[in-house]
Amino acid sequence: MTELIDEQIDIKIGEVRTESIDLSFGEIINLYSQKELIIQPEYQRLFRWSNQQKSRLIESILLELPIPQIFTIENSDGVLELIDGLQRLSSVIQFIDASVLDFTDVEGETLNPLTLEGCDQISELNNLTFEDLPLRLKLRIKRSSVRTVIIRRQSKSFLRYAMFKRLNTGGSILAPQEIRNCSSRMLGESGIKFYTFLQEKSSYPNFRTCIDTLSQLEKEQKGDEELVLRFFAAKNAQDLFRGSVRDWLDTYMEDILLEKIQFDYSAETQDFNRLFDYLSQILGSGAFVRYRDQSPIGALAPAYFEAVTIGVFRILEKLHTLDDSLVRTEIIKIVQSETFKDNVGPGAGTKTKLSNRIRYIQDGLAQLPD
Repeated sequence: MTELIDEQIDIKIGEVRTESIDLSFGEIINLYSQKELIIQPEYQRLFRWSNQQKSRLIESILLELPIPQIFTIENSDGVLELIDGLQRLSSVIQFIDASVLDFTDVEGETLNPLTLEGCDQISELNNLTFEDLPLRLKLRIKRSSVRTVIIRRQSKSFLRYAMFKRLNTGGSILAPQEIRNCSSRMLGESGIKFYTFLQEKSSYPNFRTCIDTLSQLEKEQKGDEELVLRFFAAKNAQDLFRGSVRDWLDTYMEDILLEKIQFDYSAETQDFNRLFDYLSQILGSGAFVRYRDQSPIGALAPAYFEAVTIGVFRILEKLHTLDDSLVRTEIIKIVQSETFKDNVGPGAGTKTKLSNRIRYIQDGLAQLPD
C-alpha cells in the first residue's frame, strides 16, 4: 500500500510543473504594461479591499515585511495569467501608477491614484501619494520583490484546474460560481465553452425577467450564472445531490468539463429558452418568490427556483395548451400551501425535500383540466 501511494504521488508530481521566482514590483508593472502579465478582473472581483487595506500593504512593503506569494499560470503563448494575488498586485500598481491599469473598479469607475490612509505603524504616510514620497522610498517599493509561482504550460490541464480550485476555496473572497467559472478556464477550450454558455444563458432576456428579484450583491457574485447551472443540475443530475448545493453544482459542472457527462449544447439551449419564455410570460419577475395571497413578496428564493423551473419543465407541453392565468393561479396556490412550505423552509437541503417540492409543482399542474 505504501509503495502504491508513493507511486501515485510521483505520477501526480510529474504532471504539474511549477517554478518559483522573485519578481520586483517594478518588473511586474513592466510585464503588465507590455501585456506579458494578464490580470483578469473576473478571477477576483476588484478592490474588495478598502483604501485602508491597500495602504497597509504599501506600509508593509516599506517596512520590508514579508508579502504572501502570488500564483500565475503560463498560457500557450508564454504569457502569464495571474490566478491568485490580484488584490495585492492591483493595489501596488494603483499606488505606483494607476494609469497603466486597463480595467475599472466594481462600480465601473476609473481607478485613481491611491492616497494612503489608515497606516498605523508610520502615521506620517497618511494622505501621501506615490509622487509625494522621497525617491529612496519610491525605489524601495519598486525594487521590493514578491515570490511568484509559475504553473508552466506543460502541466496537465486538470492539475491546473485543481490548483486554481485549491487556491480559491475556503476563506476566499470569491463566491462559489466565480471559482467555478475561473477554474473552468484552466481546462482550456472545453472549460471556456461551458463557462461562456453559462454567461450567455444568464443574459437571456426572459431569464433576466424571471430572476429580477435576485439581489444586486448576488448578481455581482455571479449568482445569475449559478442559477443557470442550478437549473441544468436539477434537470439532468438530481441524483448527484447529497445535501450540499455547493458540492452538487461543483460535481455536476466538473463532470461536464471532464466529459463524464455529455452535454448537448443545442438541445439544452432549446429547453432553457422554451422554459423561460413561458415562465416570463405567466409569472414574470414573480416566478421564484414567496406569495401572500396573489402578491409576490421578498427576494428570489433558490428552493422556489428549483421547484418551479423543474416542475413546470416536466409538463411544459401540456401547460402550453392551458390558459396562462389558470397556470399562474395554480402555481401561486401551491407555493403557499403548507405541504410545499414544509419542503422549502429549515432543513430543506435534503434529497427528499428537493424531490418533494418539485413534485408538488409538477403534480399540481398536471391535475389542471385541459
